[in-house]
Amino acid sequence: MNIRMFGKLEQDGLISPGSMSNIHAATGKKLFSLHWELKTILYLGVLLLSGGLGVLVYKNIDTIGHQVILLAIALACAGCFYYCFRQKLPFSWGKVEAPNPFFDYVLLLGCLLLITFITYLQAVYGVFKWHYGTATFIPLIVLFFSAYYFDHLGVLSLAITNLAAWLGVNVSPLTFLEGSMFITMHLIITGLLLGGALLLVDYLTHYLRKKPHFGFTYRNFGMHLLLLACVTAMFKPSDGYRMEDNASYLIWFALQAGISYYLYREALKHHSFYFLLMIALYAYVGLSYVVVRLLILTENEGGIYAGILYFIASAIGLIIFLVNANKKIKHDSL
Repeated sequence: MNIRMFGKLEQDGLISPGSMSNIHAATGKKLFSLHWELKTILYLGVLLLSGGLGVLVYKNIDTIGHQVILLAIALACAGCFYYCFRQKLPFSWGKVEAPNPFFDYVLLLGCLLLITFITYLQAVYGVFKWHYGTATFIPLIVLFFSAYYFDHLGVLSLAITNLAAWLGVNVSPLTFLEGSMFITMHLIITGLLLGGALLLVDYLTHYLRKKPHFGFTYRNFGMHLLLLACVTAMFKPSDGYRMEDNASYLIWFALQAGISYYLYREALKHHSFYFLLMIALYAYVGLSYVVVRLLILTENEGGIYAGILYFIASAIGLIIFLVNANKKIKHDSL
C-alpha cells in the first residue's frame, strides 16, 4: 500500500484525518507470511523421515530381515507415486503448480525411497553385480521423468546429482574439502563436459520454452561444476613437474576467466545477485592462487608484503564489485 499517495490525498483534502488513521492502522497490522518457513520445515521433515527410517533399519537389521525391509520400502514408494499420479494436474511445458500443499513432499519422499530401495537391493543382494552404473542409471531415468512429469525442482536437483554420480563425479562439499574431488584429469574433464552440458540445457529450456523455470537449477549446477573443475585443476599438481616449472595453471585460469565472463553476462541478464556472488568468489580464489604462485617465483621477502597488500586490496575490490553489481541488478529489474 502506497502511504505517500494517501498522505498527499489527505493534504489535498480528499481524505479525512479519520480515514487516514484507519489506513495507518491497517498497514500497521500486516500479516507475516510463513510460506517459506513452512515449506522448509516440511522439506526437512521429509529428509528426517527418510534418514530416520534408514537409522531404524540399520539398528534392527537382524530382527526385521532384509525381505521385510525391502517390501516396506517398495510399498511406501509405490504408495507415494500412486498418490502423485492420482493428484497431479495435466502436464504442461510451462510451470504447473502443485495440486495441494502436500503433493511436492510426497513426491520427494517417493523419489528418496526409490533411491533407498535400489541402493539397498544392490548392497544386500548385489542384483546388478559389478555393473554399479546400472544401480544409478535406473533412478536417474525415473528422477528426470518425475521432475518433468510432475514439475518438481527438488527432484530435478536429485536427478542432476544422480547424473553426476553416474558419470563418476562426486559433487559433495565434504569430498571437495577433503581434497578427493576431481582427483584425476579424467574426472576434471568429465566435470567440465557435464557443467557445459548443463549450461547448454539451461539455454535450450529458455530458447525452446520447455520448462524455462528449470533453467536456474541447470545453470546453478553447471556453474559450480565448471568453476570447481577449473579451480581444482589449478591446484592439482602435475606429475613430473616441479611447482616452479609447471605453468599449466595459467591455462586453467584463463579458461576460468572466460567461463566467469559468460556466467557474469548471464547473471546480469537474469538479474541474479546469487550468481554474481558465486562467480566473484570463484574468481577471487583463482586470481589469488595465480598471484601467490607468481609471488613465490620471485623468491623475494618483499613478496610477502606484496601478498598482504594484494589480499587487502582484492578484498576491498570484491566488496565494491558486489555492491555495484547489486545496485545494477536492482536498477535493471525496475
